Amino acid sequence: MTTKSMARLAVLVALGALLSLPAAAPAQETIRIGCPTKTYFPTILATVAKEKGLFEKEGLRPEITIYRGGGETFEAIAANSADLGPVAVPLVATSRKRGVLTKIVGGNGDEWSGWILGVRAASPIKSAKELDGKKVGITSAGSGTDTLALWGQSEHKVTFQRVPVGGGGLVPNLLNDNLAAAVIYSPLSYQVVSEGKVRVLMDFATAMPPNLIGGWAATEKNLTERRPFIQKGLNALYGALEYLRNNPDYAIKTIAANNELPMEIAKMEYEKTFLRLSRDGKITLASVEKAMELAAASGVKDMAPAAEVFMNVPITPTKP
Repeated sequence: MTTKSMARLAVLVALGALLSLPAAAPAQETIRIGCPTKTYFPTILATVAKEKGLFEKEGLRPEITIYRGGGETFEAIAANSADLGPVAVPLVATSRKRGVLTKIVGGNGDEWSGWILGVRAASPIKSAKELDGKKVGITSAGSGTDTLALWGQSEHKVTFQRVPVGGGGLVPNLLNDNLAAAVIYSPLSYQVVSEGKVRVLMDFATAMPPNLIGGWAATEKNLTERRPFIQKGLNALYGALEYLRNNPDYAIKTIAANNELPMEIAKMEYEKTFLRLSRDGKITLASVEKAMELAAASGVKDMAPAAEVFMNVPITPTKP
């Protein structure tokens, strides 16, 4: 064989070796998911989406960060430290008037299921009217707990001292008598009420008319420049909800493990919260207007028009 033939053969062998190599995996974009607290349904959705590879199927690599409340989560989104996170309507509406341009792009539902205004079981307080001037715990300013505290004091014509203590500080500070009351979200509310530690003064699910309880928010910049990226993240999150709905035993075990709950409380959270969440994320103008109407009645001022607060992004839940 000539030198020329041997060189040609070497090239062909090299090409064959290259062709036989497995195709390189497509590069994954990092998506940063902000969650207001560990024991909250958005954290479960993000965790399940990660564990079941739903983000990966969308070409994303998730980074999940737990904050101290909705206010801090929103600050992270506004500062471009998070790409998606659950935020209450009034916070988006007021921030837009200050030039912080975000929108809710995936609704969570119209009922504050499991959210309560609670006091210690042994507290002499029997009505929210008796909380005038007293300390009421919230996670952070501008959060869902803050929104409900404002609505509660407006409804009962009293003024609370709203004290931000973070999600993990609500129950300990209430039980240690550092707070007269606290706005507590599920599943913490189900747990402490079932254990006889907390008594319900107000159940926001039944006390309030239906309104958008908030949803996954993103910056307008990301929606303009990277809408497919945001849509992929939503696909994974809503895919996790579908997976949980279709696998109740797994869902209840996951809720129990993540939130360190007894199985019966996790089951309650699954049935009363997860099964009532919006499955498609669609938001109606009427639900946003009602949320802003309730916020305005609670004293929230200078909000952007309701139509500017949200955007419906088509969502196709990712399948495992």
